[in-house]
Amino acid sequence: MTTNNTDGTTASTDARVRLLDAARQAFAEKGYSGTTTRDIASRAGMSPAAVYVHHRTKEDLLFEISLSGHKAALEVINSAAAAHEVPLDQIAAMVREFSRWHAIYSRTGRIVQYEFGSLTPEHRAEIAGYRRGIEERVRESLAAGVADGTLDVADIPGTALALLSLSIDLVRWYEPGGKIAPDEIANLHAALATKMIAMQGA
Repeated sequence: MTTNNTDGTTASTDARVRLLDAARQAFAEKGYSGTTTRDIASRAGMSPAAVYVHHRTKEDLLFEISLSGHKAALEVINSAAAAHEVPLDQIAAMVREFSRWHAIYSRTGRIVQYEFGSLTPEHRAEIAGYRRGIEERVRESLAAGVADGTLDVADIPGTALALLSLSIDLVRWYEPGGKIAPDEIANLHAALATKMIAMQGA
């Protein structure tokens, strides 16, 4: 049975959100293997047993965080590409927005990118589909730019991974509220991406 909160949500929903937020903090700070369900429950202000009311295992929490993060990242990529018609502009926009997302949501990004191996094989397979979707969208723009002569790219798959790595790698060191604002790092990465792939004189 659930009870209604004043904001219209249910107590059950509220507890579930608190557990996810607590797990996100713990996984980002201590890593998945270094986090226990007791850690998560303590951060959520709940008993360890309460975790299992909403999630069967600690890995289920990781999967839910990873799934929502990958869905959001894919949407960022698709929206950025759809906002432009020129391949070079699409690539710059995708790298810019992908980096901005990883900077703003660096904790989630850290979990999404570096705890993939902690998922079960079934969950890894599902998440891998979103990763392929992100890579494929970047490859499409690279291929289009090579075809129209505006991009100088010899290895499309390798270049797509290198471009995405600009954004992915920042979660190792980036901390919100530091000296570098999300827009600043996002614009830097977009400029670097442009220099990496633009045909000279195009």
